[in-house]
Amino acid sequence: MSVRGPYRRHSLQFKIQVCTDVRSGKVGRREALKTHNLSANLMQMWLTQFDRGELDLEESAAATMVEYEAHIAALERKVGQLAMELDLLKKTPRLRLVSDNETSSIVSGPRPAPSDGAAK
Repeated sequence: MSVRGPYRRHSLQFKIQVCTDVRSGKVGRREALKTHNLSANLMQMWLTQFDRGELDLEESAAATMVEYEAHIAALERKVGQLAMELDLLKKTPRLRLVSDNETSSIVSGPRPAPSDGAAK
């Protein structure tokens, strides 16, 4: 019984580079398999995806994912900032512009202060 090595993941750039080298004739398929220690089935799957243009779609999807994650992080920071501001506003006492014994109206505002006498 043979012992399998650890599960490996290959980057999209690596897959595209290997497929480009094989398709351009720069490197033979067997040489690429030996050099990079890949299985023939994996190489065939990559080449099929490369020929169909699916590897490029993965790259664009990965780039879109990075953009979305950056946007989500920015929104999370904004939510945190707004939550902190709200907590601060809840904790600070509200200033009363009008004393409790006076009535005020939104339209007219508070009553003017009484004067000492006639205007001079």
